[in-house]
Amino acid sequence: MANTMFFMPSCRMTVAEVVALTGARLLQSNLASVPVERLAALDDSGPGALTFIEDKKYQASLDDLVAVAIFCPEELLSKVPEGIAILVTQRPHRDFAMVGRVLYPSSTRPASLLGEIGISPQAYIHTSVQLEKNVTIEAGAIIGKDVEIGARTVVSATAVIAENCKIGRDSYIGPGVSIQCAFIGDHVKLHAGVRIGQDGFGYVDGDAGVEKVPQLGYVVIQDHVEIGANTTVDRGALRDTIIGEGTKIDNLVQIAHNVRIGRFCLIAAHCGISGSCVIGDMTQLGGRVGLVDHLKIGSGVQVAAASGVMNDIPNGEKWGGIPARPFKQWFREVAALRSIGRSGREK
Repeated sequence: MANTMFFMPSCRMTVAEVVALTGARLLQSNLASVPVERLAALDDSGPGALTFIEDKKYQASLDDLVAVAIFCPEELLSKVPEGIAILVTQRPHRDFAMVGRVLYPSSTRPASLLGEIGISPQAYIHTSVQLEKNVTIEAGAIIGKDVEIGARTVVSATAVIAENCKIGRDSYIGPGVSIQCAFIGDHVKLHAGVRIGQDGFGYVDGDAGVEKVPQLGYVVIQDHVEIGANTTVDRGALRDTIIGEGTKIDNLVQIAHNVRIGRFCLIAAHCGISGSCVIGDMTQLGGRVGLVDHLKIGSGVQVAAASGVMNDIPNGEKWGGIPARPFKQWFREVAALRSIGRSGREK
């Protein structure tokens, strides 16, 4: 059950208002005025709840369902008990999330960690810093020389922003975040512990062992990017590290120097992207994917979880395995290995 201690609905909605918002089709017009009091998972619903079902494998949960309304695809309509408002849609989860963003706006855009508004007297802010209207800077935050921060951005407790960095409007800098050598756009969310702009892992052989290669680039994070807790983004060596508009990055991801990630990509937890990789738009990397350096990954690519990518991938392809190869090839090889294993047992 969603915890109402931390997230209270910002408004009240009826079933009719849910229909107007999402465009779903209501089967029972007599239930249009029923109020929606909360959101709930299918197996944890109850009186007043709005829920959803998207996959036939969960249809057994409909047998004893208690709820006021449910988003449901056409093929499962007959399974819903009587008395529940059925909202017909082919994208139940998307529509459910749309309602959630209206009812619980603070759950999708983090607010001040300590509930503060404005500039805390316990923050350190250099006299040269430029702040637009309605910026919040919490206690313990440190803002360095010549930093610029746009309107309505929140800088959480203990965040550190080094000199000359620029941060856009309506952004969120989480607790313990450190930012250096970076330009950050509007509507960007950096969750707790994110590290932006530290020097990359660059070394060459020298007379006394390995010697450091100067890392002279920046990090550029475009608008509407979200980066999960404890993810690291190294600055470039001679070129900038760039994360494209609308890209979403999970927790505990390593992005090395000179990496360029396109627009609207999805990168799941524990991925490691080595230096100078270029990733196209709308590409998705499953959890624990690793890329060797200097690869070119096309647009619209999907890479299966725990894959090791050692070669360039053309646009639109699906790869998986270690080393990663196209899905069809990977599946054939897995099937062949299983066949060998079965024949060995039969002997």
